[in-house]
Amino acid sequence: QPVEATDDAFWDQFWADTATSVQDVFALVPAAEIRAVREESPSNLATLCYKAVEKLVQGAESGCHTEKERQIVLNCCRLLTRILPYIFEDPDWRGFFWSTVPGAGRGGGDEDDENARPLAESLLLAVADLLFCPDFTVQSHRRSTVDTAEDIHSIDSCEYIWEAGVGFAHSPQPNYIHDLNRTELLKLLLTCFSEAMYLPPSSDSSNANPWVQFFCSTENRHALPLFTSLLNVVCAYDPVGYGIPYNHLLFSDYREPLVEEAAQVLIVTLDYDSSTSSSPTVDGTTTGTAMDDVDPPGPDNLFVNYLSRIHREEDFQFILKGVARLLSNPLVQTYLPNSAKKIQFHQELLVLFWKLCDFNKKFLFFVLKSSDVLDILVPILYFLNDARADQSRVGLMHIGVFILLLLSGERNFGVRLNKPYSVRVPMDIPVFTGTHADLLIIVFHKIITSGHQRLQPLFDCLLTIVVNVSPYLKSLSMVAANKLLHLLEAFSTTWFLFSAVQNHHLVFFLLEVFNNIIQYQFDGNSNLVYAVIRKRNVFHQLANLPTDSQSIQKGLQRRKKTPEPISRTNSQDGVSMEGSRPAAPAEPGTLKTSLVATPGIDKLTEKSQVSEDGTMRSLEPESSQPPPEGNLPAAVSDGEPWSGEASHPRRDQRRLSSASSSGQWTPTPDWVMSWKSKLPLQTIMRLLQVLVPQVEKICIDKGLTDESEILKFLQHGTLVGLLPVPHPILIRKYQANSGTAMWFRTYMWGVIYLRNVDPPIWYDTDVKLFEIQRV
Repeated sequence: QPVEATDDAFWDQFWADTATSVQDVFALVPAAEIRAVREESPSNLATLCYKAVEKLVQGAESGCHTEKERQIVLNCCRLLTRILPYIFEDPDWRGFFWSTVPGAGRGGGDEDDENARPLAESLLLAVADLLFCPDFTVQSHRRSTVDTAEDIHSIDSCEYIWEAGVGFAHSPQPNYIHDLNRTELLKLLLTCFSEAMYLPPSSDSSNANPWVQFFCSTENRHALPLFTSLLNVVCAYDPVGYGIPYNHLLFSDYREPLVEEAAQVLIVTLDYDSSTSSSPTVDGTTTGTAMDDVDPPGPDNLFVNYLSRIHREEDFQFILKGVARLLSNPLVQTYLPNSAKKIQFHQELLVLFWKLCDFNKKFLFFVLKSSDVLDILVPILYFLNDARADQSRVGLMHIGVFILLLLSGERNFGVRLNKPYSVRVPMDIPVFTGTHADLLIIVFHKIITSGHQRLQPLFDCLLTIVVNVSPYLKSLSMVAANKLLHLLEAFSTTWFLFSAVQNHHLVFFLLEVFNNIIQYQFDGNSNLVYAVIRKRNVFHQLANLPTDSQSIQKGLQRRKKTPEPISRTNSQDGVSMEGSRPAAPAEPGTLKTSLVATPGIDKLTEKSQVSEDGTMRSLEPESSQPPPEGNLPAAVSDGEPWSGEASHPRRDQRRLSSASSSGQWTPTPDWVMSWKSKLPLQTIMRLLQVLVPQVEKICIDKGLTDESEILKFLQHGTLVGLLPVPHPILIRKYQANSGTAMWFRTYMWGVIYLRNVDPPIWYDTDVKLFEIQRV
């Protein structure tokens, strides 16, 4: 039966007990009981929430000076973390925290209810205050022995930023109690923000998360120091600590849980659809002068605003070094096993890095200015290679590829890839001597030929990245050159070209790669030229691709006789994969969360042309020249989005099976003709026409069978004046859109859901944003 709100003796028992931990609260308050109270005595649940928030507000007001007050605050904090998901899962309750509680005016109840704050706002402001509470979550600055404790309202929280770094030089003394208290408060904050998990995915950007919106608004006077504290705590964290290997076995690390929680809160507060806003321009400045100060510069979300306005070189250096150090941590692991603490939050770091590059163009240019970008690239390639066979890590594959797509839109990225790759990261890939570009191509080849079926939607994206960097690649190794030709060979078989409406795009991408290298980097690329000459039959077959119905049917039949995966095309490259071991699939019983579909490559990118002086100009989509992909009727090309983890089984066997297409679409001679006539083969055919007779002549004259002599000849050869006029370089730059914003939201919350297992905050609640499956 309902308990009066004034019955303090009854309510105090929920938070007065001293010896509970958050795990205890989860054990003592079972889900079934919370739901039963919610259904049968809603007024009690409402009173409990209201009273718990009231205690937090009182704690924030008083500054939590006594041990007892701190204990009450922590217990209320744990209780709310436990209960909130059950309030969010019931649509009838969702508005509860946004209503005002009768008699709870801002003045404490004596005033009218007119100016009462909604419960959610009181809760968020109290948590923000508590995160800068001297002697509770931050080091007190008072040195005096006088009892006058610092007044929580007069302190300037910017002086209490948790860690040195961006905009703050002073590194406070580490205090593990403070770290533990901050972690609990951040857990509650994350739980407040998680209302997003209980709404089905929708690309409507107007339904912003009201909790995040309020917390990151000017109403929160701690927004700046909090943003700075979270960012600095993450970027300053060093899991190796003091540089002593194995030290994490000697003493426990209170920082790590705080850093994980900080990273999660940070990416959630930065969940903002930049495609709908006219926020900072390309160079990071906001358009508009002091005169036309009609709308505020940048978005209303202060966290996004602050992030987009970081501009000092040393701040960028601090952030980049920190993110690179943490992303490389799993790679360090493999040299001295267990020598350093192995961090688990690399997915949150990748989302954070993405947000930094997406919202702050100056940061993106800083990253690409030096070869430091390779410290981000190598860990990403490591993760991609490691996760390629694991169904439960398909989201990690997507984010890694998205980041590389974003970087590849900038010329500097291609240039940086020419740096020799000398650090040997333990990866199961063929041994090669070469550059970071070779590493990238070899890993991509491995993903395409030995990843699982679900990765097929990423093929477009992987090849777009290679196309974007290809004009700048000075010298590919023989291993990488053979891998590219192996892909062309696999993708240009007739059964593959005819088995799905979009498959020929992959051939167009690869031909564009070869054309870019031959036209712009012929001199250093004798390995690639030699590989093209060796595999010349592939190009001749493409040029002579049959277009009559009978041949099309025959091409599709050929596949049915030899049902082998793409990696088994009869090419000698597939045989000798040194050190090759397939990535481990997910442990049975692993939970994974579903993802929404991602937009097709044509929606993800916009074409830009690089002019003579190296500047870019974006091409109008309706340019008079036909697009090189072979302009399909729009309905057909857009009708097959490349889906992430769409929950439709029919989308799962997408690209490589003719079965998926036989129902609704069949290849016709007109269709084949429509794109075959646009295959950009002129440059390569001209090259073969000139060089093949010369190479054959050398072989006959000198009785050569030795590759090195032929390569030497090709190195000194030139095709100046013999090739067609170089085509303009086309770069497909990533462009923000609401589809990717939605994808990031589901991915990020899926990661947070799976990573918070102790305590399991959202486990077994009715989540709507994604589906949870067991592998």
